[in-house]
Amino acid sequence: MWELYDALIDGISPDARVDALICGQTHTMVRSGDSIGIAGTLDATWRAPIIKNKALGMPLRELAMAVKSWEFTEAGIGLAAINAWYNDKQRLRALGLDIPDRTHIEDRSADPFISLQRDIKGKTVTVIGHFPYIDQLFAPVCDLRVIEKFEPKDGDYPEQAADYLLPESDYVFISSYTLTEKSLPHFLRLSQGAARVTLVGPASTIAPVLHNFGVSDIAGLVIKDADAAEKIVTGFGGNIHRVGQKLNLHLGGKD
Repeated sequence: MWELYDALIDGISPDARVDALICGQTHTMVRSGDSIGIAGTLDATWRAPIIKNKALGMPLRELAMAVKSWEFTEAGIGLAAINAWYNDKQRLRALGLDIPDRTHIEDRSADPFISLQRDIKGKTVTVIGHFPYIDQLFAPVCDLRVIEKFEPKDGDYPEQAADYLLPESDYVFISSYTLTEKSLPHFLRLSQGAARVTLVGPASTIAPVLHNFGVSDIAGLVIKDADAAEKIVTGFGGNIHRVGQKLNLHLGGKD
């Protein structure tokens, strides 16, 4: 059951260290060297933390293991540590992604809800997470079903509907919060018949190894301004997208 998480953790260098950790009300941030990783801060708690040591200076890979925690605030720390390794500008450039040095770039082609509008026309589409503007962008052109766990809107489906909706979907879009909650592997298994499966959100881990588990595209965020990101995470306000750049890594699919 942990294969996806183990594959991500195993790809992190044992030499990388944790240089900063901030748990904010909305986002969690981990810095390793010049690289910043973020994740959502989820406050649901059922179990005690599994990381007992102080984070600063510990191997990044060790902190990344916290993603397996069932204490979700801690799991978010683990995901942020994973993203501090994979969502690094130099590693992403090595994958062929265009990342100019200037801070904020609005690239519509990196937003799958915009770039795939033509592809999904007339298709059955399931989106896990009620993303902004999804109703305006997708509903007019496809058979749209939205699964929302936290703040459902009229017409949204509960998370339990995924077992019924995902196997019959042509396109599936899955929020990155499912990495923290451990539901992503299950959703990917349910989506095996889909032509395209996209992991989307600022906490998405932009790692090619996810293709081995059924991910076709990863729409994530690379942080470019560490100081500004720290201010946002610590509660000074602002949109985390304003301090980074949206990216879309196409891994190949069944279409």
